[in-house]
Amino acid sequence: MAENSIEMKSVSDLLGIKFFIPSYQRGYRWTEQQVKDILNDINDFKPVRFKNSDDETWYCLQPLVVKKMEEADPHLEKESDKQGWYEVIDGQQRLTTIFLIIHYFNEMWVGKQKTPLPTIKYATRNDGYEYLKMLEINDNQEAATSGKEFKDYIDYHYMQQAYGTIHAWACKQGSSFNNNEFQSKFIHRTRVIWYETVDEDPIKVFTRLNIGKISLTNAELIKALFLNRSNFQVSDNNHLKLRQQEMASEWDHIEYSLQNDEFWLFLNEPGYTRPTRIDFVFDLICKQNELELDEKIYEQIGSDDYRTFRYFYECFHTELADVKKCWNKVKSYFQTFREWYDDLELYHYIGYLIVYGHTLPDLVAAWNESKDKDSYLNDLKEKIKDRITKCPPLDFQYKEDGSNKGGCKPILLFHNIQTVIGQNKNNLNNEKYQIEVFYKFPFHLYKIESWDVEHINSNTTNEEDDLETQKQWLLNVYLSADNEMHEKIRDFFEETDEDRRKRLFQQIKRKFPQAEEWTGEDKNRIWNYTLLDSSTNRSYGNALFSGKRRVIIGKDKGMCIAVPKMTKDGKLQLTEETRAKSSFVPPCTKQVFMKYYSAIMTDANYWTKIDAEGYMNDIKECLKILE
Repeated sequence: MAENSIEMKSVSDLLGIKFFIPSYQRGYRWTEQQVKDILNDINDFKPVRFKNSDDETWYCLQPLVVKKMEEADPHLEKESDKQGWYEVIDGQQRLTTIFLIIHYFNEMWVGKQKTPLPTIKYATRNDGYEYLKMLEINDNQEAATSGKEFKDYIDYHYMQQAYGTIHAWACKQGSSFNNNEFQSKFIHRTRVIWYETVDEDPIKVFTRLNIGKISLTNAELIKALFLNRSNFQVSDNNHLKLRQQEMASEWDHIEYSLQNDEFWLFLNEPGYTRPTRIDFVFDLICKQNELELDEKIYEQIGSDDYRTFRYFYECFHTELADVKKCWNKVKSYFQTFREWYDDLELYHYIGYLIVYGHTLPDLVAAWNESKDKDSYLNDLKEKIKDRITKCPPLDFQYKEDGSNKGGCKPILLFHNIQTVIGQNKNNLNNEKYQIEVFYKFPFHLYKIESWDVEHINSNTTNEEDDLETQKQWLLNVYLSADNEMHEKIRDFFEETDEDRRKRLFQQIKRKFPQAEEWTGEDKNRIWNYTLLDSSTNRSYGNALFSGKRRVIIGKDKGMCIAVPKMTKDGKLQLTEETRAKSSFVPPCTKQVFMKYYSAIMTDANYWTKIDAEGYMNDIKECLKILE
C-alpha cells in the first residue's frame, strides 16, 4: 500500500517537475517584504562542509505539500504529456516565488547558461505560466510584460511586484554582489521539505493547512520519517505493516495522553498553540541533541519552526538512522513523564520546580543520573529548599501597599503541595484507604487561573465618619450579613433623610462588633496572606473575613455568588449569581477560610491573631520536610 512520504529536495530537483495549482488555492499574494526576506536569507547563508564528507549544509524553505495526480485535470487537456503532474496542496506561494527568482537571474545575466524553469499550471489563470515567463525589466527599470496583453488579474499585479522587488534587491547589492554564487546557493544549496500525501483528500488537507491556519507540524513530518518502510529491517510485508502499526499506535497513545490538560500543564506552561503536543518531546530531544548528531551539522540545522524536523531528517540520513533507537528515546521521555505524574511525591515536587523555572531537560538528566527514587527525591527537596531560602524570612514585614507580597508566594505554594502530600500519605497509611489513587494539586488550574498572594484580613481600614466611607463599609459587611441586615443595608443606600440614615447605620453597626486591632505591620506578614485567583479577589474587594469566606465557599461549589457594588450615583447594585469557570480553591486557602488552623473557635467574622498564629505554625511544620 502506498504511504505518505517525506524528503528534502533542492530547488534543482524541482526544475523538471510539473506543478498544478488547483482552483481551491488562493491567488499569489506575497508582499515585497516576504520576497526580500527570502533573498536576504539565501544571500546571508554560508554553506559549511560536513565533517568527513564532501557535502555541505543547506538553507531550508518551509514544506511543499503535494499529491501525485492520478488523472489529468480538465485544465491540462491541451498538454501533450498528461503524466507526471503534482497537485500543490500547500506552498504554491513559495513555488511561484522560486520560479520568479530563477527567471529573473536567467534574463538579467546574458551569456550564462539558463537554468530550466519548473512548469506551473494555474487552474484559475490559464495563461498564468505564460505571464510569468514574459515578465521582464523594461527601459524604465520596472517589471512589465511585452508582446502580449494580459487580463488585469490581481494575481498578476503581485507577481509583477515580486519580480520588480527581486530586481530592486539585486541592484541594491552593489558591485560586490556575486550573482553566480547566489544562484548556486539558491539552486543547489536551498531545499524544500517535500511532503507527498497519497491517501488524503487534497481539499481537506488544504483546508486544514490554510483556512484553519494550522501549519504542518514537525510531528507530522517526523512521523512520515519514522514510518518510512526503508527504516525497518524487515523483508516480510506483513511483519513490516505490524511494526508500523505498533509504532503508530504508541504514537497515538502518547499524543492522546499529552492532550490531557492535567498531564500537559503539569509539565508545561499555558499558551502552547501547536495542534499536536508530541512535538514538544521531539523538541526536547533536538534541543539536547540526544541522538548525538555531528556538532557541525547540528549547528547548521537552523532555528526556524522546522528545526526539529531537520534534526531528525539529518539523523535518519546518517549512521544514526536507527529507527528503533530513535523511537525508544521518544518513549523513554514519555515514560519518565508518566512515572512522575503517577507518583505521589514526584508529581508535586517536580510540578513545583517547573513552576519556578526548572527545565525538563535538567530534571530528566538528574533523574537518569540518580541511583534510585529516594536519592532523586532528596535532590528535588534540595532544589526546593534553595528556592525557599531566596524568600524573605517568615516574620518579614511586607510593604503596606502589597507591592512585594509576591515574595512569599513560593512558600505558600509549597505549603499547599506539602499539605496535599501529607494528607495523601495519611490516607495510604489508613487501612480503609488502601487504594493506589491520590489527590493531585491541580497545577493546570493553578496556572490557568493566575493564583497570587492576597490579604486574608483586609489591608484597608475605613473610619466610617462620612457618608462615602460608611457606604464602603456597608459594601464590605454585606456578604457577612443575614437577610434582615441585607434589607437594612439596601434601605440605607436608598434613604435620603440624614437622621434616618444615621439611625440605620447604627443599627447595622451594632450587629458587627469591633474587629480585633491589627497594625499595618501585623497585616503585612505571611500569616495574613494566602493564595487567591485574581477574579475572586477582585469580586469581593475589602469584604470582611466572613464575607470573603462566603465567596470562597461559593467558588468551591462552582458558583460566583452575588456581590454588592456601588453605582456612580452611590446606589447599591447586586450582581447575579453565576456558574464559575472552575471550582478549584487551593487546599490551604480553603482551610484558612474554614479556620482549620485555629486551636479554638474564634470570631467567625474576622481573621484573628490566634488564627494567624495557628496558620503560621502549620507553614513552619510543612517547611521542616526540607531540613
